[in-house]
Amino acid sequence: MRTVALAIVVAALLTACGSQAEENQHAEATPVRVRPATTGPATPAIQTNGTVASKDEMRLSFKTGGVIRAIHVEEGVAVRAGQKLAEIELTEVNAQVEQARQLAEKARRDLERGERLYSDQVISLEQLQDLRTQAALQKASLDAAQFNRGYSVIVAPNDGVVLRRLAEERELVPAGQPVFVLGAREAGYVVKAALADREIVQLKLGDPAEIRMDAYPTQALPGTLAEIASAADASGMFPIEVRFDSVPVRLASGLVAKLNLYPASSRANLLTYVPIGALVEGDGDRASVFVVDGNVVKRRAVRVAFIAPAEVALAEGLEPGERVVTDGALYLEDGERISVVQDATKVVGALEIGAG
Repeated sequence: MRTVALAIVVAALLTACGSQAEENQHAEATPVRVRPATTGPATPAIQTNGTVASKDEMRLSFKTGGVIRAIHVEEGVAVRAGQKLAEIELTEVNAQVEQARQLAEKARRDLERGERLYSDQVISLEQLQDLRTQAALQKASLDAAQFNRGYSVIVAPNDGVVLRRLAEERELVPAGQPVFVLGAREAGYVVKAALADREIVQLKLGDPAEIRMDAYPTQALPGTLAEIASAADASGMFPIEVRFDSVPVRLASGLVAKLNLYPASSRANLLTYVPIGALVEGDGDRASVFVVDGNVVKRRAVRVAFIAPAEVALAEGLEPGERVVTDGALYLEDGERISVVQDATKVVGALEIGAG
């Protein structure tokens, strides 16, 4: 009888201990966040800085030099095609036109007189031809003076925005010196940058790009490589232009932009990508990640190909789609039970990290 009672007590104790062990085991599951491994280019993106600029920028100037009489617009103002932007003093220009007109009129009168004298056989054919040449030259000089007077006023060639104003009223400017830089409104904006020779040879027109701007730090805009210079500039760099594929934000010339360019060669082969936070115990190009296997994690060795701005490209050790621990990986052991959470504040080590 005593034996039966003892067996019952032992069984009860074992049952209680088993339930307690299960509860403890469940309670010991480590909260972590996980993400699936993705794919990406086999070589790192080409990174550079640039500035946002109007696609078509025109430098507007006077055809003839002179003193600026009036400037009618300021920087940043939208203008319409044909709108008067600036004009120079016309006193000297008008005097040149009047002088050319008087000389042309005199040459015309001389030619008419020569025609009559030639008819009366007073002058030779050669003398008549000289008079004709002189009349033609003076007429051409008058046309040139009138043409120059027409370009003593700067007008907007099309709708656009005044990007820069480079002169002030009463300032003396020589012929051809830019007074305004006008951006064509319908042409849109591009990012202008420059690359070294070892980078430019990897790219071709149409390669995709990612554009980030300090003005919009949380947004990454898609772009396309639209222009590649065929020759280096004075600094030895090759200018490029990247076109915005879409523009959901307000742009302005001069905004600072960061470019990530993805060469076609890098997209021919793909590597596995994981967040930087998934790596533990890195040593050179060797590291480890914790791969989720049901409700436990398995430590797995991987080889790093290169490090991108926010992710790591792996040459071997992991397949796309496998889930790896990102937040909380540093606190795990091989075979440890985990519970997947979405709230970063509930991840193991979150309090310690926040306190540090």
